[in-house]
Amino acid sequence: MRETANQFVNVGWDVTVVNIARESWELDSGIDLSLLEQVDPRIDIVELPLAREDLETDIRLFDEARALNPNGWAAELRRRQLKTFPEPNFGEWRSPLEQAVQRIHREKPADLVLASCVPYVNLAAAWKLWEEEQVPYAVDFRDGWSIDVIDGVDAFGRDSEEGRWEQKVLDKAVSLWVVNDPIAEHYRKRYPDFADRVHVVRNGYDADSSPGRVHNADPETGLVFGYLGTVNFTIPHLETVLDAWRAAREKEPLLANARFELRGHIGNGANRGANRHAEVLKEAEADGVFFGGPAAKAEVASIYARWDAMVLILIGGRYVTSGKVYEYMATGLPIVSAHAVEHDAANVLRGHPLWTERPGLDVEGLTESFIRAAHMAVETTDEEHAEAMAHANQFTREALMSVAVKNLVEELVK
Repeated sequence: MRETANQFVNVGWDVTVVNIARESWELDSGIDLSLLEQVDPRIDIVELPLAREDLETDIRLFDEARALNPNGWAAELRRRQLKTFPEPNFGEWRSPLEQAVQRIHREKPADLVLASCVPYVNLAAAWKLWEEEQVPYAVDFRDGWSIDVIDGVDAFGRDSEEGRWEQKVLDKAVSLWVVNDPIAEHYRKRYPDFADRVHVVRNGYDADSSPGRVHNADPETGLVFGYLGTVNFTIPHLETVLDAWRAAREKEPLLANARFELRGHIGNGANRGANRHAEVLKEAEADGVFFGGPAAKAEVASIYARWDAMVLILIGGRYVTSGKVYEYMATGLPIVSAHAVEHDAANVLRGHPLWTERPGLDVEGLTESFIRAAHMAVETTDEEHAEAMAHANQFTREALMSVAVKNLVEELVK
């Protein structure tokens, strides 16, 4: 979304971004202020005082109903939210969002609204300006709404309230952006009359997140494998990866003194950081596993520069790509795939010269992938590292989003 806004400025647009307050992001998933450093200073940012009530953990702020009957309070909150818009946790944001975009439009008339989801209640604001002022809008779904990308099934029916909202909004949208071809296929089949307005706009990576140089591993000091991303996979998934890591260290001399570092947030909301995932990682320290906590965006390149191989741990299947796969490729390091065999990340990785291939979630297969990656780390030439980094150049976020914005502007003026 940051790159999208920047690219609109680059082609001469006056951009206003509507967001929630930073304190609200702190309650939800945490916030990395270094991400704001590359927001074009010409962009106006409007922060709304919206927050998820259910994420408040200071019991001194609870009202009597929540204090005495927290489950009943949560159920009533959910009912109230869904009355306004069919999205749990965010439905009540509809009116403040609508009022905000109407106010902005009165002060500075808009020629286009781009609704980036989640939350999907953002669609209501775009629809409001279309309904009342005929302001054109486009939708950036990323993972889509009516598709459950994790389980690969429809998230809701066409006749549900969500289904009616989605169809109504997409019917008048200038364009729809999604992150990969399987999701695009879902929408083209679901809304055939809208098919030519569905576009794949991949996540890509920020060029400054790459170390930008070839890497020489030193097995004498110990190879370092790394994972950077949210720890949002299941406990069995995590345990499978750690069991394979342990087996590989026992089997392969190159890994005998190796380390496996994981960086990122564990969970979100009130469960962030204090859960079974953290305990499992702590228990694995004897096997050279280390959890270093979240990392600021400004640190990413230097973290990758210290690692010798990457471990791509992902949830979902063919409808999931992830943003990290592009960044991992750009490191020019060997990549171990710890995800389902039929996963869109595997489609992206094909052709990457330092991918160990053999994606899957079985201990034996992952063990061999760890071993292969270790050999790649010490045997790969500078030229092969450079070739691996060059393979990722096509996925820089600036390159992808500049084309997407250019195409959207052209669609708007048709």
